Amino acid sequence: MKSGKLKWVALLCLMVPMFASYFFDDAFSTLSQIFQHPETLELGWNSADYGFYAGGYSFLCVCGGLIVCGILLDLFGVRIIGSVFVGLMALGAGTVVAALRSGLAPHTSLMLAYAGCMLFGLGSEIAGVAVTRSIAKWFKGGNVAFAMGAQVAVARLGTAAAFILSPVLVAQKAPGEIYTLSETARPATFGLILILAGVLLWGIFVAMDARFDREHGIASGRGAVKEEDKFKFSDLGKLLTNSRFLLISLLCVFFYCCIISFKKFGTSIVIPRFGMDVDSAKWMITMIPFFTVVFTPLFGAMVDKVGKATVWMGFGSLLVLAAHFVLAFAPQGVPFWGYFGISMLGVGYSLVPSAMWPSVPKIVPERNLGTAYSLIYWIQNMGMLLVPIFVGRIFDARQGVDAAVHAEYIFIALGSLAVVIAALLRNASRMHPELRLDEGKNAR
Repeated sequence: MKSGKLKWVALLCLMVPMFASYFFDDAFSTLSQIFQHPETLELGWNSADYGFYAGGYSFLCVCGGLIVCGILLDLFGVRIIGSVFVGLMALGAGTVVAALRSGLAPHTSLMLAYAGCMLFGLGSEIAGVAVTRSIAKWFKGGNVAFAMGAQVAVARLGTAAAFILSPVLVAQKAPGEIYTLSETARPATFGLILILAGVLLWGIFVAMDARFDREHGIASGRGAVKEEDKFKFSDLGKLLTNSRFLLISLLCVFFYCCIISFKKFGTSIVIPRFGMDVDSAKWMITMIPFFTVVFTPLFGAMVDKVGKATVWMGFGSLLVLAAHFVLAFAPQGVPFWGYFGISMLGVGYSLVPSAMWPSVPKIVPERNLGTAYSLIYWIQNMGMLLVPIFVGRIFDARQGVDAAVHAEYIFIALGSLAVVIAALLRNASRMHPELRLDEGKNAR
């Protein structure tokens, strides 16, 4: 039997790479407004360039990286493949930092940073899969849900840390003053340092995991994976013809784009809409991850106990849609409405995932879960690739309140689609009660 203390040390080693990944991914989210004035950036990027760069995270994921990941993990195991992609995450982050500090022409530095962001994104997504599988292994038989919830909470604290620290690392300047390359690169550089610390702790975990396998006589590599759990291409066809699986996948992409893509431009929206300074705006946007840290475990316990998952998915989607209506159309220059809208966004962001992710095992056979989650992440990343590009172009073509409102039109459209999909999922649950989508512990 493994030591109770050792599994918590292993969890800590797994948490730090994900915390660092979330920090790096959101390093510029509360600085997006500076790209509206490229003439003040030695880097020379505008908002369209920033949106293009942000979309790079999902490019390789969309091109099949997440699907290939399932095969590689089955063939070579978590330690080998996880190490490769944790390293790829660090390589991509290092490439981004090098591009930001290079002094190359804006287009050249952008393309180099985009390449780095692609590598970072693929490494981060696959490292996340490896972390999840590792937690399931180490905590099998007890505290699995708590350990996974704790890992997600700590990762989202990485987002909160980026929201808070980035404006400190790149202090706002007077109009017309120039942001140097080194100043602009500070948040990404700090994120890279965190990732390197995560790489070190991942290495410690790999050594612990190898020792654990030796002590318990667990084989590594292909033979460690049960035949029924292995990736099979025939599973793709079965999943893609499963209407309930497709509905959850579509809800995932439309809903998450309303939140994650919004965060990339959050300060650019709330500053002109509600007459806020950068410091106040960053704290407002930081409410989103803080809300999820507090409410996601609570809502998860609620869904687990009382069921009604499709009801909560619909309600959470409505909250997010209402939040974007508030952010777009509430009275101009009144900060209260910004805080109110962001609060609804945070609650919705906590509620929908709490009900959505536990529903997947109810509509997909256990042997296909790995493939199913890979496919959902793949579909989600299609939206994450495209939405930041379109929003970035809006901020490049328009200014101030006009740009903020037009950006919100995109999020309102996505939120409306999420509500429709949630309603269809609710109807599917009623038509197929044998799936027990809305069943909780109290339903027996």
